Amino acid sequence: MILRANCKINLGLDILRRRADGYHDLETVMFPVRGLYDEVEVERTDAPGAVFRSEGLAVDCPDEANLCLKAFRLMRDRYGVDGVRIRLAKHVPFGAGLGGGSADATAVVVALDRLFALGLSEAELIDRAAELGSDTAFFVRNTPQLCTGRGEVMIPFPLDLSGLTLVVVKPDEGVSTREAYAGVRPRVPDVPLAERLRRPVTEWQGLVTNDFEESVFAAHPAIRAVKERLLAEGALYASMSGSGSAVFGLFAGHEKGEELRALSPFVFQL
Repeated sequence: MILRANCKINLGLDILRRRADGYHDLETVMFPVRGLYDEVEVERTDAPGAVFRSEGLAVDCPDEANLCLKAFRLMRDRYGVDGVRIRLAKHVPFGAGLGGGSADATAVVVALDRLFALGLSEAELIDRAAELGSDTAFFVRNTPQLCTGRGEVMIPFPLDLSGLTLVVVKPDEGVSTREAYAGVRPRVPDVPLAERLRRPVTEWQGLVTNDFEESVFAAHPAIRAVKERLLAEGALYASMSGSGSAVFGLFAGHEKGEELRALSPFVFQL
């Protein structure tokens, strides 16, 4: 079974408060980027355990710590599934705030459910995925979702961006999640994110914000420069995704698609 584990971008990200468990309550809308994906292949074998192979972009962790194997171990311990071979073809930049590793993990959960005919409900798949990370659950639905809690509580958020062009830029430098959260100052905005996102895209800039940007941009001027470049090139809206370091821009129409490839290879028509 081969699945396309596409990434996501965050349309707005408000860090509301720090919780007693050490996590933060946040509010964000996650939007799938179907054109940028990893390929996750899972097949059953006769031998117990999991054989894992990664190709494409080098991942900055040992194989045994990869989220794909964590997903396998979770499903084995919970449902007794065993004996698989997993191949990950990595194309989504990691350490970018695009959720590539989370998408891979969720793809393994979904693949194991199907291969072993577990018949899990959507709610069960979401619960299993949520055990692997804060944004993994999103990829079960893989449609625009208003996410709260630490990111795992979802409400469908119909959002039509058709007719726009999306450009995703991954700077050379990365931002760790630990670094991003260390610099953030929680706050509850006067106007909820959902209300702001219901305004036209042309009004989003300065209104729909990412609370990680202030401290990340101060520490990484090159990331700030990417956002400024996208806006200078005519983006209707530009923002860092998640905790960074990827930055994206939304451009009107599809006419400038090829021209925008000078900024990034990741250019997609929505």
